[in-house]
Amino acid sequence: MTTCKTSLSIMDATGVINGETPTDTFHNSVDLAQHAEKWGYRRFWLTEHHNMPHIASAATSIVIGHIAANTNTIRVGSGGIMLPNHAPLAIAEQFGTLESLFPGRIDLGLGRAPGAEQSVSRVLRRGSLSDDFPEQVNELRSYLNPTLGGAMPGVRAIPGEGLDIPIIILGSSDYGAKLAAQLGLPFSFGGHFSPEYVLPALELYRRNFRPSLVLDRPYVILAINAVVAPTDKEAEWLFTTAEQEFLNVIRGNHDALLQPPTDIDALWNQQEKAVIRGRMLPYAAIGSPDTVKGRLKWILEQTQVDELMISGMLYNHEARLRSYKLLADLFY
Repeated sequence: MTTCKTSLSIMDATGVINGETPTDTFHNSVDLAQHAEKWGYRRFWLTEHHNMPHIASAATSIVIGHIAANTNTIRVGSGGIMLPNHAPLAIAEQFGTLESLFPGRIDLGLGRAPGAEQSVSRVLRRGSLSDDFPEQVNELRSYLNPTLGGAMPGVRAIPGEGLDIPIIILGSSDYGAKLAAQLGLPFSFGGHFSPEYVLPALELYRRNFRPSLVLDRPYVILAINAVVAPTDKEAEWLFTTAEQEFLNVIRGNHDALLQPPTDIDALWNQQEKAVIRGRMLPYAAIGSPDTVKGRLKWILEQTQVDELMISGMLYNHEARLRSYKLLADLFY
């Protein structure tokens, strides 16, 4: 498989396994990041979610610091920080601190989704649900680079000001694609949960891209679901943990990650099965090394992306390590 132009990275949702604690989850995340660094992965990103017992990375910047402190070379960042939940100055300071502690290794992925239910968003945002994401991005960037002129007069991000912290716009529709293109920034698309918009969003981003001081050409990161095991059957069985997590989400449950069931068809109805597999499988790579090799070849031919961001939420940590190792072996 020739993938020398495409980088491979990891999106870790810090899933809390049923019967374990966030402490266990963070231990496993560090272990995965350390292995990923040895295996040649480029980035290790953490997600921001709130009020979800099955996800432990609500304080995303703190977890990023923990991962960076326990690795040496892999880039660590957010996939992403949901900027409307925060004051742009606070994020500039947090990531300025991270970049000062771990120079040249920190990424700042920014999204506009709440990362939580509306009631939680109201608490985080002190009741305001206004949509001013572009203005917030401009303000944040200006704290890092005052020449952009969008910061509050007399307010500085210390540390943060003057630091070169890569900003990546995240999206799962055309909104993020338009903004990333307008600003000339890298774009990361959530194909692991919004596959129907992958090609339209990437085409929109590339067509409207404006070269900037940051980039002279478009740069696309595509997040996908991937699980690799010795056989197709085992990989599909392992992936049912992620399918159950998605089932819980659409039912409004927030349980810890569950072990693969004996028969997943006994857990969902046909409509739920169609929705979940329709949302998770079109740009997924689930199977044996040979099967996944073919799927990745097809995905890269279809999308021509610069980087794949792999989401592999598994119940068993050793199986997760094996999956990412087998995947790296296909690339490097």
